[in-house]
Amino acid sequence: MIQTQSTPNPNSLKFLSEKTISSIGTEEFQKDKSKSLSNPFVKELLEFKGVELVLLSKNFLSVKKNENVSWSELKPMIISHLNHYFENNDEPILKEKKQSISSEENDETVKKIKDVLDTKIRPAVARDGGDIKFKSFENGVVKVELQGSCSGCPSSLMTLKQGVQNLLKHYVKEVNSVEAS
Repeated sequence: MIQTQSTPNPNSLKFLSEKTISSIGTEEFQKDKSKSLSNPFVKELLEFKGVELVLLSKNFLSVKKNENVSWSELKPMIISHLNHYFENNDEPILKEKKQSISSEENDETVKKIKDVLDTKIRPAVARDGGDIKFKSFENGVVKVELQGSCSGCPSSLMTLKQGVQNLLKHYVKEVNSVEAS
């Protein structure tokens, strides 16, 4: 059964599932990059009128729409699309992980930053239908990318500065500020 939950962004809605949607973590897909997608479920979802962005996570997906379509029109289509997928498939929508090894993986400060993001910040951001991805750390500045419901949300900058920056500065002394990339 699919349930919906509103997010702080009025143009974004969270769709919760009892089944695993993604077994590889959180991934974001944007309409303007849909031509290169190989995942048919995501590709079809991005083709729905008004859908701009889709974020898939373990037990939910978030959909961000534009102003040209209403949730009363779009919501039943998305629920139907999800139900149809799980009626015909026993596996998650996303199931294989791209391998990427970064030279900064060994950096202790980066490890601490990622740990705080994963344990203290991502769960809170996920409750609002979004995600936060670590991008880089240089000269005391952490760059992150806000995804899903959080991208373009009016309150995301405040969340970033008051929440994320304060937490990271508290737990990781090397952090001076946090910016969206």
